[in-house]
Parts: sequence; C-alpha cells; structure tokens
Amino acid sequence: MGDAPPRTPEPLRVAVLMEREAAPNRWEDWRFRVADVELDVGQFGRKSRCLRDDGRVALFAHPGLAVALFADEGEGYHLNLTSGAPVWFVMWRVQEGDPSQARPECVTLSYNEAGRLLDAQERVDNTPLGAEVRGWLQAYTDAHYRPEPKQRRRPASFVAPGQRARRMPEPGESR
Repeated sequence: MGDAPPRTPEPLRVAVLMEREAAPNRWEDWRFRVADVELDVGQFGRKSRCLRDDGRVALFAHPGLAVALFADEGEGYHLNLTSGAPVWFVMWRVQEGDPSQARPECVTLSYNEAGRLLDAQERVDNTPLGAEVRGWLQAYTDAHYRPEPKQRRRPASFVAPGQRARRMPEPGESR
C-alpha cells in the first residue's frame, strides 16, 4: 500500500472572548481586547452574545471560529511553539457602522500568518495557548515541518567572475 501522507487534523472550533471598555480615556470612546480563546464545545451557543456588562466593561463570546492547520505553515507553527510563550493569534475588526462592537475574523496558530495580517494593517492580538492545544500543535508540527537545510554561501573570491553578482559599493567606498 505504500506510505500515506500524514493526515491533516480536523479544524478546532474555538470561541473568542472579547472585552470592550467604555471611554477608557478622553481620546477613545471604546477599547477592545482579546480576553481569551477557548475550545468551543457548544458552551457559548451558536451566535455571538454578551456574557456580562457592568456599564463600563463588557465581555462578549464569539463562538464557532475554525482553526485549521496547513502543511505549508509549518515554519510559522514552529516559530510560535519555540517562542517561549506560544499563543493564539486573533485578527479582529471594529464593526462597520457600529464602533461600539468588534468581532474576531480569524484565529491562527502561525506566527508567519499573524505577521502577514499585521503587514496588511489588520488588528491582531494574542492570548496564551493552553497545554492541550500546544501538544496538538506540537504533534502536527513534528509530523509536517522540516527546516530548510542551511546552505553555505561561498565568498565572492571563490566564485567565477562571470557568476558574481554586481556588488554595490559601501558608503564612502569608490569603485
């Protein structure tokens, strides 16, 4: 039968808990932050809802977000796991037309994907990753990620003149 490629696990279902603070300072009407990410086993229902609101701080649950793993994101998972403090990365947006509401748009475990989202000027917060999910991610990363072998670069003096890239002079250096 041959060796079958490692199976990609089913996506995790998570709920993002977001906190909203009213008038945190004189420049902001609202401040949002990701309070937590929890495995979603149905405890929050199917729709986003307010869990508590004391007039100043409110906590909202946003259930049903999928966290899928992809073989080509192995380096990003590895970087997250070896950072010393692995995290969930949550990209969220303030609702258009209602600046008092914010919603998580996606959740990832890839450091590289979070970096791409930040480069695209998206809001990305993180929150600590629990041991259970860390073990799941580590097993997947161990099975799918192989670091690129480091290749030694030959000094230019050992490369044939026709193969040398044209080198730009350093500042203050003449040609």
